[in-house]
Amino acid sequence: MPESQTNLSWDVLLDLSGPDVGPRHERLARALRAAVRDGVLPVGTALPPSRKLAADLACSRWLVTQAYAQLVAEGYLEARTGAATRVLWSPSRERPSRPASAATTTVPRHDLAPGLPDLRAFPRRRWAEALREVLTTAPHTEFGLPPRGGHPRLRAVLAEYLRRCRGASTTPPDVTVCSGVTEGVTRVCRALAAAGFTSVAVEDPSWGRTRDAVAAAGLTAVPVPVDEDGVRVDRLGGTRAVVVTPAHQFPTGTVLAPARRAALVAWARDVDGLVLEDDYDADFRYDRRPVGTVQGMAPAHVALFGSVSKTLSPALGIGWYVLPPTWADAVRAANPAASTPPVVDQLALAAFVERGGYDRHLRAVRSRYRARRDALVAALATHLPDSRITGVAAGLHLLLHLGGSPDTGALVRRAAAEGLNLVDLDTYRTEPSGDPTLVLGYGNLADHAVVPAVALLASLL
Repeated sequence: MPESQTNLSWDVLLDLSGPDVGPRHERLARALRAAVRDGVLPVGTALPPSRKLAADLACSRWLVTQAYAQLVAEGYLEARTGAATRVLWSPSRERPSRPASAATTTVPRHDLAPGLPDLRAFPRRRWAEALREVLTTAPHTEFGLPPRGGHPRLRAVLAEYLRRCRGASTTPPDVTVCSGVTEGVTRVCRALAAAGFTSVAVEDPSWGRTRDAVAAAGLTAVPVPVDEDGVRVDRLGGTRAVVVTPAHQFPTGTVLAPARRAALVAWARDVDGLVLEDDYDADFRYDRRPVGTVQGMAPAHVALFGSVSKTLSPALGIGWYVLPPTWADAVRAANPAASTPPVVDQLALAAFVERGGYDRHLRAVRSRYRARRDALVAALATHLPDSRITGVAAGLHLLLHLGGSPDTGALVRRAAAEGLNLVDLDTYRTEPSGDPTLVLGYGNLADHAVVPAVALLASLL
């Protein structure tokens, strides 16, 4: 075994509480043997030097060397001159291993499911530089308890970014940092419930997690249909709150039309309600100019939500929301134990944005996603010419409307068996529509896999 210092077990807790029979070195050998057999001391682990273990156990060094020698003779340990005594035996040599299906998660060959950005494109070097800057320059006071609502530096950076790039109306105190959009929506829904709201309108189709967030707060999720102009504002009667994705509706890909935006704002003012605006996919537009937030039109009646889960990675777990001032105290009161992401990560994101790394990353991945979308559309036109494509102008997914009447549920299952990850549009509906449509994501699809993935889909159809 290499002399690695990463698998030392000098502070292992040994169970010496067994029957007080036999010499002490035999009792120590039994405890060490049990630790090895139970996997507490895995194969390759370096045991403490005999002098150290003897001092820890308040016994003679001879007692420890005798126990080690016994286990070496039994094949549990390996001792070499000038090197540490290491564990040689592994439980896997005695126990049958679990089937691979029970121990691991199968990664699809081709991932055409929506919801993920290109994980290969995560800016590792620039993110590491931002972390290094924070860890080397931040004063020691930054490593205390995290500030409630998020670190002031990140809140200021996000407020400036949202004003500059999304046309939002906000100041740093209006911004609250959280782990993501779903958590932010859940917090606001708790405040709505405490204020006497009983229901929240939700676009249909939409993310299932949005409906789950509404239900988790004790509210009823009321489905509201979406057409080519976005959410049907005229169908919001009976509710005073609604969750919308106006920049790029998920999953249909529509953009809330100007007349609908005006109608939505007028509705919120008329009923003294609240619009929960998920700024989904707003950073990725290819065939039309970006649209600003609805929140910028009516900051007194719109709460704005966003995150870096689609622009950087969901693994960072950093999101935010901007509240109307009249709702800030109510949301804080409804979430007294609300936590924030780690301060170091918050400061790293702030440094990443301040140094221009975030803008450079977005420009780079926009170009990559546009080229990948074009390749996907071309492959679909070649292999599935009878299908219809919508929702291609923005975001990281599109809709593939299949000709005929294929069983999309069976298709998804067959594709999974072939290593192709697909999602049926009905997955995001409250009721099946009977319209055979797939939601094809291309964010986490490798460029070289576009044509093979579409060819496999065509063969399954």
